[in-house]
Amino acid sequence: MTPDVDVAVVGAGIAGLAAAHRIQAGGRSVRIFEASARVGGVMRTETVDGFTFDLGPNSFRLTGGARALLEGLGLDDVVEKASPESRARFLLRADGLVPVPLGPLDLVRTPLLSGAAKRRLLREPFVTRGDGANESVAEFASRRLGAEVVEKLLAPFLVGVYAGDETKLGAASVFPALVDYERDGGSIVGGALRAALRRSDAPKGRPGSFSGRGGMSQVANRLAAALAPGTVRTDARIDALEPVDGGWRVVIGSEVVQAASVVLAVEAAAAAKLLRGLAPEAASACDGIVYAPMVSMPLALEQGVAKRAIEGFGFLVPREAGVKLLGGLFMSRLFSGRAPEGHELITAMIGGLRWPEAVEQTDETLLAAVHEGLDRALGTGEHPRALTVGRWPRAVPQPDRTHPQRIAGIRAALSALPPLELAGAWLDGVAWSAALESGLAASDRLLARG
Repeated sequence: MTPDVDVAVVGAGIAGLAAAHRIQAGGRSVRIFEASARVGGVMRTETVDGFTFDLGPNSFRLTGGARALLEGLGLDDVVEKASPESRARFLLRADGLVPVPLGPLDLVRTPLLSGAAKRRLLREPFVTRGDGANESVAEFASRRLGAEVVEKLLAPFLVGVYAGDETKLGAASVFPALVDYERDGGSIVGGALRAALRRSDAPKGRPGSFSGRGGMSQVANRLAAALAPGTVRTDARIDALEPVDGGWRVVIGSEVVQAASVVLAVEAAAAAKLLRGLAPEAASACDGIVYAPMVSMPLALEQGVAKRAIEGFGFLVPREAGVKLLGGLFMSRLFSGRAPEGHELITAMIGGLRWPEAVEQTDETLLAAVHEGLDRALGTGEHPRALTVGRWPRAVPQPDRTHPQRIAGIRAALSALPPLELAGAWLDGVAWSAALESGLAASDRLLARG
């Protein structure tokens, strides 16, 4: 087979775009096939009445791989660092918003933990080594840090990242570094100290939180534009992948493109559909990936309406608060140009495993639930106005304690096929930067095969 292209990338989200850039940098030809009419996947920025907001991911950590990719392409100007007040983050309690402790002194002073819980934290270096590889987040963190830390701090944090359940999420997937620290150093503190003393040549990230300058879609658009002309094809849904002569026939309707290798940079169910006739066991394992549904609701609020200060990154809502709202992000406090003068932009998050039926509710029902939570947190009454409603039935992957073994099994099953790699947020980390890095890693594996 004489291929039309060296690598076909299926999906133009951040993982697929990163993969294509790494492949081109390696001297190979690449083409991206995107089923929808636009690039970016879940990165979706809109502007309504002068408010600019994201319905998918709002911000990210700039890891070493992400930073190296953007700077190497001369695209470091496409990202904007959050304002200094972004360090302030809050949890909702009965008496209002309470700052989240961000350092040792904050932990000593915080009212979120009892004295007994703080003393238990100090004992972490002396807790007997265990093995978090097959534990849930709750099991691992309770054993090392104490049950109260899990309930008061860790569980609310996981709401913001996973919209999930700490008793079901796997420690090795959610906190792989902490599990490794215990394995290597006997404790989290000991392992972290040993890791800090090791020299690493890996690219360094940048501290703080970031977003696209003008929204996350700008990142996707700029990355797509930086590829060679003709690389990205939208409205190109893949109907089948067919192995032939050590490579692939990529079937798009009546068209066939011959590719030497493939990167599947799509969510788990879409990957399962394409793999069903090629590797049934791998497809079944992909189908087993659970996702939490989510509703994102950007809200317009006039300044001065809220009875309590709107400051910092935002707030999360613990399960025991008894409201359906998961949290709110103060986007106009974080990034420039997000709201007209005299207004605030707040992005409310609702749904998750706490209320999975949220994606099926009417706009009015959702807004009532958001108003209840925001009024508890900020004293806003019914003033915030919904600019739109973003429904994501499959928003956030939920890696359980068997997830690493599941992914290893999928990759092992695919090794019997012509060169094919997976990339995306459901594999090795749900964060935006983790999805980007998965695209880079998938491409590196293909390039290493020659």
